[in-house]
Amino acid sequence: MDKLVSLAKRRGFVFQSSEIYGGLGSVWDYGPLGVELKKNVKERWWRSMVHEREDIEGLDAAILMHPKVWEASGHVSGFTDPLVDCKHCKNRFRADDPRIKGTPGQPDGQCPACGTKGNLTAPRQFNLMFKTFMGPVEESAAVVYLRPETAQGIYVNYLNVLQSSRQKPPFGIAQIGKAFRNEITPGNFTFRTREFEQMEMQFFVKPGTEDEWFEFWRHERMKWHAALGVRPEKLRFHQHGKDELAHYAKDAYDIEYEFPFGWQEFEGIHNRTNFDLTRHQEYSGKKLEYVDTVNNERYVPFVVETSLGADRTALVLMCDAYHEEEVEGEKRVVMKFQPSLAPLKAAVFPLVNKDGMPELARRIYDGLRGRFNAFYDDGGSIGRRYRRQDEAGTPFGITIDGQSTQDQTVTVRDRDTLQQVRVAADGLEAYLEEKLAH
Repeated sequence: MDKLVSLAKRRGFVFQSSEIYGGLGSVWDYGPLGVELKKNVKERWWRSMVHEREDIEGLDAAILMHPKVWEASGHVSGFTDPLVDCKHCKNRFRADDPRIKGTPGQPDGQCPACGTKGNLTAPRQFNLMFKTFMGPVEESAAVVYLRPETAQGIYVNYLNVLQSSRQKPPFGIAQIGKAFRNEITPGNFTFRTREFEQMEMQFFVKPGTEDEWFEFWRHERMKWHAALGVRPEKLRFHQHGKDELAHYAKDAYDIEYEFPFGWQEFEGIHNRTNFDLTRHQEYSGKKLEYVDTVNNERYVPFVVETSLGADRTALVLMCDAYHEEEVEGEKRVVMKFQPSLAPLKAAVFPLVNKDGMPELARRIYDGLRGRFNAFYDDGGSIGRRYRRQDEAGTPFGITIDGQSTQDQTVTVRDRDTLQQVRVAADGLEAYLEEKLAH
């Protein structure tokens, strides 16, 4: 994991937020390559969820919402963790932190930060929502929250989307957006952070059909991850036991990936019953029933949720892509992203900076970059330039050499096989399109 974190900074995937000021705990910035990787993931998800299906509509709800939304959802009263404070060093920890020695609140309770005994408070419940104030006066009436999940924005817009899109159950609403949780023990790079991006889809179904739709989406989501090129032996389902289920859930599965720090969840598929819509109906006083005029019935739909972390998915792809290999006695580090997901699709290199090669290379690069995210590199030996692009995960390296200026052909190097083929310069776009389609 340390090697991956180092590569992520060196090559511009992920930077520590506010690093020049010492950083901000578990908040990360995506660099030039990281933002492209995450954008590719989000676009792939949106295309599969919204564009390729007739029964799912898109939404972009605001981060700030009426505070009663979070009362109805149970987040104000129930979205809490038991935490303890050290009265000596003022640090705060989860009560179940394995580093705590002894029992919090008792004389043997030893602080994992400063090591003193008997200074840990008894556990107290702390809400994980970030709180802020709306309007010019900081008073309790103006309290609003940064949303801890994107799902509630979908539920409160369910009726709006239903009526404006002329959909009817079963149908879904999909959304990509930021969420915020004041996690006390975040960590493992970008896996658990205080600011993160979710890709969620809520599928509204007639009561009594939720189990079959739950099974459908459970298998559909696993197929989607496999199609990203993630190694199947690194993926598995974990079904929630009765003691793990959220209060609103009838059934739930996690899709887990085997990270360097162990098996961890990065997508959840949940049978949420009609808990959320019923609560919002109760708290808002607005009827959220679906009226089926054909069958002369009305009901509050049940919901099957698929909730995927965009940051965690990007981390899955980075972990899965990282390879160390030996090539002709030399070690190389290569990020083997599926070509269609790679941040850069091609890199263009003039073999040397003379004899017309830079001019031809520039023309080829300018012709490609309008269609593909490409990179131009004329610094250092060609071998060193290849290695830099291997670390960036660029699937194709295009070299312009002496022969290129004579017959307008170039060498295309494949990142994974290291094979090189001659391709006509004016056929490069078609060649890359065909390769990137897989």
